[in-house]
Amino acid sequence: MHIAKEDIPVRIDSPGAIARQKTDFGDVTGYGKIGAEYFSFGAGTDITELLHGLEHDNCQSPHWGYVINGAITAIFSDGTEETSRRGDLFYWPPGHSVRAEEDTDIVMFSPQHEHGEVIDHIGRQVTG
Repeated sequence: MHIAKEDIPVRIDSPGAIARQKTDFGDVTGYGKIGAEYFSFGAGTDITELLHGLEHDNCQSPHWGYVINGAITAIFSDGTEETSRRGDLFYWPPGHSVRAEEDTDIVMFSPQHEHGEVIDHIGRQVTG
């Protein structure tokens, strides 16, 4: 799920401040501590092959994030794809991979244990 800033409902609009809120934007039930992450991807980077060996060969951690610049496509285990672009908020449920359509920077918030395991796995794949 992703949403452009302009589509996030405005809850407060007063001089000097606008607050937007999209409710029900993913569920953190059952997860412990959350990690904050900043990722930079070069154009064309696709991490799909690096996820092989994980459950269903996909990232099994959910992510909530924001595209600072560029465009990134989430590839879900059911074969669907969704591209988030500069200024979009996104939620990726467990069961995905990603591909950068152009040079891209994103900020994500993820359950640190689950995503830590994925990052460690990718690190072993890269250095392996």
